[in-house]
Amino acid sequence: MPAYPEFDPSACSVARTLDVLGDTWSILVLRDVFLGAHRFDQIQEHLGIARNVLAARLKRLVEHRVLEKRLYEEHPPRFEYHLTRKGLDLQPVLLGLMQWGDRYAADASGGPVVLEHRACGHPVRAVAMCEACHEAVSPRQTAAQARNQPR
Repeated sequence: MPAYPEFDPSACSVARTLDVLGDTWSILVLRDVFLGAHRFDQIQEHLGIARNVLAARLKRLVEHRVLEKRLYEEHPPRFEYHLTRKGLDLQPVLLGLMQWGDRYAADASGGPVVLEHRACGHPVRAVAMCEACHEAVSPRQTAAQARNQPR
């Protein structure tokens, strides 16, 4: 078996994910929503993003059902943005990006934010885990297998 299986690049899950999230602003919008910003003005002020760019990113994330709009004021209509189940499932992706940035792109003091487990106060980190035995798995302990090929 080759070290890397043959597959159709257009069917690649990473490529499909990047089609939804593949720009800096979308990732940063999601980060802010994960950290508790739900209103357009909160997100816009924190990121310093142009209003039209933010509106376009929020619209796209809602269209892809990563975020949902919730009306919080009727006159004029104003909405909050909340993560859907699909959006919540991106937590390990954002944690992984944060961990990588803290390790390789931060200054000597480390990253500016530490995410803590509310129950015990210890730092949270993204870990790849085997679905069956729940053991942590490193990249060297994995092998790519095309779904349509026998093992």
